[in-house]
Amino acid sequence: MRLLYPLGLLGLIGVPVLILIYILKNKYTEQTVSSTYLWTLSEKFLKRKKPISKMAGIISLALQIAAVVFLSVALANPVFILPNAANDYCFILDGSGSMHTVQGNTTRFDLAKMEIENVIEDSADGSSYTLVFVGDATNVVYEKVEDKKKAVTLLQELNASSLASGVADAVAIAQEYFNENPALVTYLVSDKEYAGKQYVNTINVSDSSENYAVAEINYAVGENGLTVYAEVVSYESDKTLTVELYVNGEGVPAQTQTVSVQKMVHTPVSFTSDKTNFDSLRVRVKESDALSLDNEMVLYNVHKENEYSVLLVSDRPFFINSLFDTVSEADVTVLATNAYNAPTGYDLYIFDCYAPATLPSDGAVWFFNLQQNVDKTGITYQSTVEIEEKSGVEIELVQTGSNESMALSRELDGKGISLCKYVKYGRMRNFTTVFEYEETPIVFSGTNEYGNREVVFAFDLHDSNFPLKLDYIVLGRNLLEYSFPTVVESVLYECGDDALINVVSGCESIRIESPSGSISYLDTNEATATFLLTEIGSYKVTTKVGDVSREYHLYSLLGEEERTSSTVETVNLQGQRSNVKRDGKYQDLIVYFVLLSLLFLADWGVYCYDKYQLR
Repeated sequence: MRLLYPLGLLGLIGVPVLILIYILKNKYTEQTVSSTYLWTLSEKFLKRKKPISKMAGIISLALQIAAVVFLSVALANPVFILPNAANDYCFILDGSGSMHTVQGNTTRFDLAKMEIENVIEDSADGSSYTLVFVGDATNVVYEKVEDKKKAVTLLQELNASSLASGVADAVAIAQEYFNENPALVTYLVSDKEYAGKQYVNTINVSDSSENYAVAEINYAVGENGLTVYAEVVSYESDKTLTVELYVNGEGVPAQTQTVSVQKMVHTPVSFTSDKTNFDSLRVRVKESDALSLDNEMVLYNVHKENEYSVLLVSDRPFFINSLFDTVSEADVTVLATNAYNAPTGYDLYIFDCYAPATLPSDGAVWFFNLQQNVDKTGITYQSTVEIEEKSGVEIELVQTGSNESMALSRELDGKGISLCKYVKYGRMRNFTTVFEYEETPIVFSGTNEYGNREVVFAFDLHDSNFPLKLDYIVLGRNLLEYSFPTVVESVLYECGDDALINVVSGCESIRIESPSGSISYLDTNEATATFLLTEIGSYKVTTKVGDVSREYHLYSLLGEEERTSSTVETVNLQGQRSNVKRDGKYQDLIVYFVLLSLLFLADWGVYCYDKYQLR
């Protein structure tokens, strides 16, 4: 036996104190105290001259000394050592997406926690508990905890993730503990089957609950409209399923199909729609099942996500309109110069031979042949140069080593482009020159004082042969990618993937809102940024460049391996098991509390005898 808190024995100082009080008590007036009536008995017995009176004081003293001794020993927390009676336990808890499956009135994850709790409660006192949790990441929740209550409390605080997480890393951690202590008892609690299982006790919490899923979604746009292709699957039995198509987030299905699905067979289903310019498509299995996370899938239109609106202010818009018809699906609105009234809400403003009174602050701006100063543009008009030669002068392609210059001049030939007239500007901000004539910038790009992209053509398209050159289309494409780079290239991921976001030039922030509403921000110092998708559903990505914010959407779906409970991995611990256990311990203090209760009952009995018998 050993004492956990030896300082508790300091309470034994009360024994000599009691004896001293007993010896000296005749020198003082005795009074009844609230704790016990035994103090008054000796005087009463002496006055009545009864034989028992000589023993009453000694009995009272003995009871009080016994109470002090037992209380002191209880405070010292004596522990009885039970050699080779306890174990070191290591629990691996699967917290992957499939553990959200509902069985009865609870989830598989809650059932798994109950299994671990039962093992802990049934284990011998003195055992230690280590918990390795496989969730968004594999981590050790606690290590070698001997307090059962603490181990169970920390276990209950865990929640399942939505990732498709393997247990290989967790088994590697358990292997390290096994190497340290070959007598380690390891439990893997999951809803999947595992091969091998040497020195690993597996507890499978799965059953044959029904699970249906949308396994694929795609689309094609043709002459007859939009065709949506999907695949559905039933993992436990043959079933007839009702599959619904929702377009653009509408509350009622655009179409419904009924299909017969064989167990574990991906069954195709298709829909048609005349809404070719859609924002999103959602395919859903109507029937409810045990795992709702995979019952639907959403596909966003990646072209629509990166689409932008254009306002073209021009009296001769043919060349610019032709450019957009060739290289972009942008929504272009054309206004004559005398009809321009400073509207807002466009992603790109193009002013062709026109100077607005104020610069738009909510989008990128292109100027063609600007011959008047406009505040906040970063350039100043100086002069217009007329070319005397009928053939004009040829401008030169400028290529520097900067990333922006290389992107703007990509695939340009730069030959044979001539002008009959051009404008000279003073530049108050940093710009990247694409074409120049005698070191005078002719086509250049940068940002204005609002932080938005700005492109300047120092000539009228009608005073050059540029629109007739292939470089006109190539440069237009490069400038559009510069003004509106593709931020999201993919809109459909599996949960657990890293989503890729392209960081546009001048991007001040990238805000991510998860399906549950949690907010995070990405680093914008690199060309690309990534973030881990840990939830099922739609993510909203908001980028801010200057005063302009744009929203994009991604969808994260449950991984295929999380929809079924097939054998997935081998879980073995390498080495030779030892039978040498750790020492157990017995520290139940109820015996001490019972003895103390008996002492107080004896005290009460003497009090009652004194009150009713010795009168």
